[in-house]
Amino acid sequence: MRLLKIASAVIAVAIVVCGVLLTLGIPASLVTPAIQARLDRAGGYRVTIDKPVSIALWPTVALILRDVSLEAPGDRAMTERADIDAVRIETPLWSLLTGRPVVTELAISKPVLHLPLLRDRVPAANVAPTANTNAPAAAPDATKTVRIERLTIANGSIVFANSRDRVEERIEAINAEAKLDADRQLVVDGSAQAASHPLTFELKATLLETLSARQRIPAELTLDAPSLLRQTLTTTADVRISGSQLMINGVSGTFGGKPFTGWASVDVANKPLVKLDLDFQDFAIGLPPDRTLAKPTTDLPPTSAQAWSDAPLDIDRLNYFDASLRLSAARMAIGDVRLAPVSIEASLMQGVLKATFQNLGVYDGHADGELNIDVSGSKPNYALRADLDGVRALPMLSGLADFNHLDGKLQSKLMLQSAGASPRAIMTGLNGTAFISFQDGSLRGINLAKMIRSLTTGTLSGWQTGPDQSTDLTQLNASFRVEQGKAATSDLMLAGPLVRMTGAGTVDLVARTLALRVEPKLVLTTEGQGGEANPVGLGIPVVIDGPWAQPRIYPDAAGILDNPAAAYAKLRELGQGLFGGDPANPSNGSFGDTLGAMIRQGLGDAAKPPAASGAEKADPAAPKGASPIDGILKQLFGRQ
Repeated sequence: MRLLKIASAVIAVAIVVCGVLLTLGIPASLVTPAIQARLDRAGGYRVTIDKPVSIALWPTVALILRDVSLEAPGDRAMTERADIDAVRIETPLWSLLTGRPVVTELAISKPVLHLPLLRDRVPAANVAPTANTNAPAAAPDATKTVRIERLTIANGSIVFANSRDRVEERIEAINAEAKLDADRQLVVDGSAQAASHPLTFELKATLLETLSARQRIPAELTLDAPSLLRQTLTTTADVRISGSQLMINGVSGTFGGKPFTGWASVDVANKPLVKLDLDFQDFAIGLPPDRTLAKPTTDLPPTSAQAWSDAPLDIDRLNYFDASLRLSAARMAIGDVRLAPVSIEASLMQGVLKATFQNLGVYDGHADGELNIDVSGSKPNYALRADLDGVRALPMLSGLADFNHLDGKLQSKLMLQSAGASPRAIMTGLNGTAFISFQDGSLRGINLAKMIRSLTTGTLSGWQTGPDQSTDLTQLNASFRVEQGKAATSDLMLAGPLVRMTGAGTVDLVARTLALRVEPKLVLTTEGQGGEANPVGLGIPVVIDGPWAQPRIYPDAAGILDNPAAAYAKLRELGQGLFGGDPANPSNGSFGDTLGAMIRQGLGDAAKPPAASGAEKADPAAPKGASPIDGILKQLFGRQ
């Protein structure tokens, strides 16, 4: 492997130089060409040392190299190389004199290892043949018996790059210390930062004098990455190295104190190929532990809708490795989403990810489906098919979208596809179909019946939420056709013990706005939930438009003229209903009388002029000849 070759090359420097000095007495200024030639033969890497070599003989023999560069031969020279600020190698004088060299300390300062990101796997015929993997690993003659007791890396980096795609990934701030005792027990402690995620690790292993493909190295790893993994992962396994393949068998360990098992393998010959099969009891990734799912609240003021981000997603990194994955867990948390149980199989080849899930446990329900992501082209493509059944809506919507107002059992069928490199682009290109159904639940913090009655005072702004309000639901259904990020429905239906509502319209997923036209009806009894309760309405549609977090809600006044006779009859039937009219109390019926006058004029009933309404008596200064429709509109929209 590349790292082992580079390490062997660095060790060879110390042995060769110190041996030359002790035997031939060549000045240090003349040593550099010998070092370069030796490294070229030992590791196949061209070495450049830009500054003079420093050598100290007391109290130990120390060799210091500065501004060292190692480059891979041939076409790989520009993509595979290591740049090192300084290397210090210390060895006791007696170990050189006895011919059994021991490196007491190998200190590497500010190393930067450059490795390529490859889109395609190199055919086997084009890969240089490797040595017999069943034979002991070959080593340079000068390093066969060398033992490194202590290795330190200070402020190192690994840079993965693809210049053609202008992609670069870094693992930085690598600080590590490795110690090897006389019994060849290796202990490595270190820390690093991958992107913005800090991590610490500890590796313990028992090394053998020689390595072959049949020999297993017992190893133990402890990993702590608080911004990625919510809990500490510890594992033991048997590791085998066969050429470019790293095989990890018999994996067993704990994650957050709960056990897991599995196996893994990695082939790093050119484009990495990862195979992974893990079974967890509890597995949590995403947010830190203090960001657990909070209890839904309904007393928060509505917030304005925020625009989708235009920041590119980093999923194009899927082009640079292939994988075959199987992951199962009794319980899993991804961010604030809870899943139990989980069984996911996925394959990633040539930038195309295919993931399937069957009987996925989602909040007391289950889900089946498939997710495909194709990043091999100039624009990522996505396709989702999912069937959800019996899912508790409140915790799922609260975890996914911080939406705490809708509870009930959710059934849904989704067939969606899109393309784009950012969240906004994905939502803009979204197409497909969706069906959703909520049963036996409630609208938390919203009283629809009260909201409907409030429409008499004018246009409502927002959903009129309150912590002590709710609307019980028997059913809420809608099917949508999604085109270019806009979901249109013509069969919206809501049923509850006090409210019925049908409607149609569009939900703009890109702008996060609503454009719905619904017809609400009140039921005068709480009996007959879900049955025939003879709902009463005015035939006046209600418009809901604007940001979905705080839309405008107002009656569509033009709709009353579609069937004015029926509207007037239902107004009388409703009584103390939608617009507050009460036939038993004429003083409260001014609005209804005005509406009646308007309807009779609309029907052409001029032979029987209506009596003066309460509104007219209360406003003697009203201009003569004013149409009753003026009064209805003024009261309808709360204008003076």
